[in-house]
Amino acid sequence: MDELAIIGVGMHPWGKWGRNFVEYGTFAAREAIAEAGIEWKDVGYISGAITVRNGYPGYVAGSTFARALGFNGAQVSSSYSACASGVTALQIARGQILSGATDVALVVGADTTPKGFLKPNEGDRPDDLDWLRFKLVGATNPVYFGLNARRRMDLYGATSEDFARVKVKNSRHAVHNERARFTKEYDVDDVLQSPVVSDPLRLLDICATSDGGAALVVCSLEYAASLGHRDPVRIGGLSTVTPTYPDTMIDLPYMATDSAGATPEPLRGFKQSIGDKVYAEAGLGPDDVDVAEVYDLSSSLELDWYEQLGFCAEGEAEQLLRDGVTEIGGRLPVNPSGGLGAFGEAVPAQAIAQVCELVWQLRGQAGARQVEGARVGITANQGLFGHGSSVLVRR
Repeated sequence: MDELAIIGVGMHPWGKWGRNFVEYGTFAAREAIAEAGIEWKDVGYISGAITVRNGYPGYVAGSTFARALGFNGAQVSSSYSACASGVTALQIARGQILSGATDVALVVGADTTPKGFLKPNEGDRPDDLDWLRFKLVGATNPVYFGLNARRRMDLYGATSEDFARVKVKNSRHAVHNERARFTKEYDVDDVLQSPVVSDPLRLLDICATSDGGAALVVCSLEYAASLGHRDPVRIGGLSTVTPTYPDTMIDLPYMATDSAGATPEPLRGFKQSIGDKVYAEAGLGPDDVDVAEVYDLSSSLELDWYEQLGFCAEGEAEQLLRDGVTEIGGRLPVNPSGGLGAFGEAVPAQAIAQVCELVWQLRGQAGARQVEGARVGITANQGLFGHGSSVLVRR
C-alpha cells in the first residue's frame, strides 16, 4: 500500500468548554491547514468523524465542518465508528487520495460531551444493543472496564497498585502537555484513595468525558514534496478490522459472547488482530515501534494493549510497567501525551488526536514530553460494535 504524508496537524485543547463541537473542529482544522502551508481552496476532500450522541448537525460532520470553514466545493464524507471514527475517516481520505480523486484531504473530528457517563439518547430502542445494556442491566461503560480489570487480576495477578501505576506514569507525562485537560501529577496513594467507581477501578483509573477537536491534513508523498515537505511523517499502515467469529471476550456494548462450542476460536483475538493488520500493511513489527498512543479508557486497558500490540507476552504487561519501559525515558514510552486519563474522551476526535501526538513526537516537537529518537509510532483504539482502529506512522 502506498504511503501518505501528514503535512498538517491541529488540535483544540481538551476541556469542558460547553460550546458547540463545530467550534473545536474548525479551530483544529484551521491550525492543520495553516501548518500544511496550503490554502483552504486547495483542500479537495473533507472527511468528518461524526459525533452521533449529540444529534444534528453532528450526524453530517463532513458537510458541517465544510460549511463552518466556508463551502469550497470539496467532496465530503462522514464516518461514525464510535471511538474509532477518526481512523475510519482517515481511511476514507486515504482511499480518495490513492485513487487519484483528490490531491489533499482534511480529516477532522470534534465533540461536546454531556456531564457524567456517556449514555444513549432519549427514546425506546429495544433493537439497539447499546440502549439495552443501559436499560436492562444499567451497564455504563465503567462496568465493562471493571470486568476487564478483574479478569486481568484473576488471569495475570495484576493488582490495584499496578493499575494506579499506569495513572501515575501518564499523569507525569500530562504535566508537560498544554493541550490536555488534566495536568496534575498523582502518586499511587492518590489513585488508591480516590472513590471506587466500578470495582476494582477507582475514579482516577477511569477517563472522564471531555470536549475537544483534532484534525489532520494528508496528501500523497508527491504532493507533499511539491509543497516543500521533504521528509514528512508518513502513514505506513491503517487498520480498521472487525472481530472474527467466535469472539469469546465480553466487550462494549454486548451482554454475552459468541459460543466456541461448535466453531473453534480464532488463533488471534480481536484486539491482537488490530495490530496484526497495521504491522502487516507497514511491513514492520512490534520491535520496530519507538512510541505508542493507546486507548486507556481505564488504566487496566492500557496494560492489555501492551500485550495485544506485541510489546510483551501475555501476563507480562505489569512487569513492563514496573520496569519503567513504558514511561518517557524508557525503551518504549506509551501515552507520552498523558493518554485519555489526561484528556478525557471526546469520541470522534480522540483517534485523530492520537495521530497528532505521534506526528509531534516523530518531528521532535513534543517539548518536555519528547521521546528521543522516535522514528516509528503506533496508535491503538477500539469503537463500539467491533470497530478496530490503529495507525502506524514513521519518519
